[in-house]
Amino acid sequence: MSNININDRNTMNEEVAIVPLTPLDIHNKEFTRGLRGYDQDEVNDFLDQVIKDFEIVIREKKELQRQVEDLQEKLQHFNNIEETLNKSILIAQQTAEELKGNATKEAHLIVREAEKNADRIINEALEKARRIEIEVEELKKQGKVFRTRLKMLVEAQLELVENNDWDKLLQSDEITEQIQESD
Repeated sequence: MSNININDRNTMNEEVAIVPLTPLDIHNKEFTRGLRGYDQDEVNDFLDQVIKDFEIVIREKKELQRQVEDLQEKLQHFNNIEETLNKSILIAQQTAEELKGNATKEAHLIVREAEKNADRIINEALEKARRIEIEVEELKKQGKVFRTRLKMLVEAQLELVENNDWDKLLQSDEITEQIQESD
C-alpha cells in the first residue's frame, strides 16, 4: 500500500471518502527510516499486536453488524405483528360496535313489535268486551220481554181459571150426562 501519513488521511477525509484500514494494510505498512528511527523489532511487535487487536475489532464489528441485522429483522417482524394486531383490534372494535348497533336496533324492533301486539291484544279485548256488553244488554231486553209475556200469559191463564164459567160448568149436571151419553 502507499505510504500515507495519518495527518494526510485526515485532510483527505474532507475531500474524498477514506477506505478503512485492514489488518493487511497495517501489516504491509512500511515506514521510512531516519537516522534516529525507532527500534524495528519493537515497531514490528507493536504492529503485530495492533493487527491482532484490529482483527478482533473487525470480527466483533462483523458480529455486531450481524446481530444488528438480526435484531432489525426481528424488530421488523414484531412491527409487522404489532401492525397486524392493531388492525385486528380495530376490526374487532368495529365489529363490536356494529354488533352493538345491530343488537340495539333489534331490541328496538322487538319492543315495537311487542307494543304493537299489546295494542292489538288490548284493542281485541276492548272490542270483545263491547260485544259482550251489547249481548248482555240484548239478553236483558229479551229477559224483560220474556218476563212480560210470561206474566201476561200467566195472568191470562189465571183469569181463565178465575172466570165464573168454570164454576157453572162444574155445577151443571148436563155436561156429565152429555159425556155419559156419548160413551
